Amino acid sequence: MFHIQSTLYLAISVLLYRCQAKIFTSPDQLTTTTYDFVIVGGGTAGSVLANRLSEVDNITVLVIEAGIDNKDILPVQVPFLGVTLPGTSVDWNFTTTPQTGLNNRVIPYTRGFVLGGSSSVNLLTFNRGSDDVWDRWADLTQDAGWSWDSVQQYYLKSSRLVPPADNHSTLRQVDPTVHGNGPVEVSVPGFPLPIDDIVVSASKQLGGRFAFNEDFNSGNFVGVGFMQSSVGGGERSSAATAYLEPVENRTNLDILINTRATKLVQSGKSGYTPIFQKLEIAQSNTSTPIEVCARKEIILAAGVIGTPQLLLLSGIGPPSAFKNSSIKPLVNSPDVGLNLVDHPLVPNYFSVSSNGTWDDVLRNGSILNATLGEWIGARQGLFVDSPGNTLAFMRLPPNSSALEGISDPAAGPQSSHTELIFVDGFAPFGTVPQPSTGNFITVLTNVVSPTSNGSVTLASDDPFDKPIIDPRILTSDFDIQAMVQAINDAQTFLASSSWQAEFKPVPFGDLATATTDEAKAAFARNNSVTVNHPGGTARMSPYGAPWGVVDSNLRLKMALGVRIVDASVFPVIPECHIQGPVYIIAERAADLIKAAYGLIPGQNTTSPDTCN
Repeated sequence: MFHIQSTLYLAISVLLYRCQAKIFTSPDQLTTTTYDFVIVGGGTAGSVLANRLSEVDNITVLVIEAGIDNKDILPVQVPFLGVTLPGTSVDWNFTTTPQTGLNNRVIPYTRGFVLGGSSSVNLLTFNRGSDDVWDRWADLTQDAGWSWDSVQQYYLKSSRLVPPADNHSTLRQVDPTVHGNGPVEVSVPGFPLPIDDIVVSASKQLGGRFAFNEDFNSGNFVGVGFMQSSVGGGERSSAATAYLEPVENRTNLDILINTRATKLVQSGKSGYTPIFQKLEIAQSNTSTPIEVCARKEIILAAGVIGTPQLLLLSGIGPPSAFKNSSIKPLVNSPDVGLNLVDHPLVPNYFSVSSNGTWDDVLRNGSILNATLGEWIGARQGLFVDSPGNTLAFMRLPPNSSALEGISDPAAGPQSSHTELIFVDGFAPFGTVPQPSTGNFITVLTNVVSPTSNGSVTLASDDPFDKPIIDPRILTSDFDIQAMVQAINDAQTFLASSSWQAEFKPVPFGDLATATTDEAKAAFARNNSVTVNHPGGTARMSPYGAPWGVVDSNLRLKMALGVRIVDASVFPVIPECHIQGPVYIIAERAADLIKAAYGLIPGQNTTSPDTCN
């Protein structure tokens, strides 16, 4: 999505791959095929579970990751270079179907194909969601365990605030009292950009819907403020670096990469309820699959795309999915693969009179290499951050026509409808290339409470075929109207005297001629991609409810032996960047699992369960 000169990219993206102890590259290297827990996916949630479950001394855990090791991949480590990772060897390289809401364009769909999953390839923004997000989840699942009061401990357990790379004073940029003591390192930007002070000044000048918010992670996700990112010491802090690497040498934890789970295998029944204790894995569609067995549970943490694909390949899903298929239906679960929701994104470009933007870093190989050298030598400079330092979460005006005749899709008054991210340069997301001259800023406008939803379905019975991904971006009236409001809000914000004093932003390209709401809607359809925040394809619901794929304890409904822990279980998409909520879900899931089996860290636990 974010294009950089190809010769320069080759210079910075060499994969210095090495395999560490206890990370196996082939199933043949495993010394056993029976474990207490088998975790499918070594991504954001899978890494948390591997760490927390292997805390119990004699509980054995196997993590199966389809992708590669995360170590020594420079663009994974360098925060700014996260934008270069889509389309590389650490990306699944998914694409969508032609999107009717985007004039039938096919867009890329980036997901992490590497240990740490999407926490290793995302753009690092760390949000925990408003209090309202979690309280709505508790209402939808009829489980108070998902309320903010209950999950706050897991937010505090998952991350901690650390100083920015340049150690500048963060007074009035963040509130240290609302942060925790967990392994994921979170910081405000460590390289101030020229527009940072202007964003803050404009916020305080305009007030109202643009009021300043000192710390979004205090629970109120409305206003303008500084971005917090999963960065520590100028480097990416991912699930792999925070949770997996510190424990990968535990004798009761095995990590197998370059290997896919291809099918859940029914191992028995309890009455009429199928039991799944076995998992088929393979490294290619021509290799002979082998089976691994979980004495206690198979935990699916394969992500919003991989989890429903694996369920469908295993005969778990709506009966219609298995017509004209060799797959035997085993569990009638109509919601599998449905309710795919994502945040649509439109890049808005503005030419500016200032020459202080970082545009030339992407144009000039000498400047780029010097900037990269500053990061390599001292973990300082532009590359210690993702491209945007400031952002805004906005609620629509109360009289917005987008809200007429519908229930407010946001979780509550502390949740937003749209987001603006301010970038100090031309951020070439989508199809528009960076101009060869000039200085620019970009405002990324996003709809964070979308009502459009789509699906993930099988393309074939071959587990190595990519599934059909149709998020149906911008297919609801609310979404397109909210996006137009976000574009208008961006222009209102940039028209303030704080911006006009020096930068004097002027709409660039097709945005310049989109002077009506109808034209802005057309602009959005021509230029939207997504923020890669998918969720909902195996959503939670109350125990006994006819909808949903898992119950509120994340156990697969109408089956035994399987739990799902990843963003696919979102009952509704949170109005924020989603890695933080996934960490919270995974931390709570670890405690739910430990409670279910009486597991106590530091104590030996008997394992009477057997593999059938």
